[in-house]
Amino acid sequence: MNWGKVVYIFFALMSLTTAAEFLYDKNEIALFIAASINLVSTLLKIGVKNIFSAELFASSLVADLHLIPAFVVLQVNANMTLCYSLVIGAVIANVFSLALVLIESAKTQEEF
Repeated sequence: MNWGKVVYIFFALMSLTTAAEFLYDKNEIALFIAASINLVSTLLKIGVKNIFSAELFASSLVADLHLIPAFVVLQVNANMTLCYSLVIGAVIANVFSLALVLIESAKTQEEF
């Protein structure tokens, strides 16, 4: 088992689930945790060398650039509608990222 890949996919999936948890709970602590975990996931994607590494990194940056402004908007304006829509964008970017991970995993299984 490749433990590096396990950690990498763990944080990618955790990014999605914590953002989805904010959509359910609408709590600024949940949003902070979602943004923090997504930043860790982005940092882990820097060293990835696979077929879709550029796409994975770009989708993670998109999620970061949705979650961080969402947190700032929630703290400064308390505009829940804008914050909610930004988090939905981050969830979509994370779903795209996980779809790429699944495609890449299927392609590497074909090679063996």
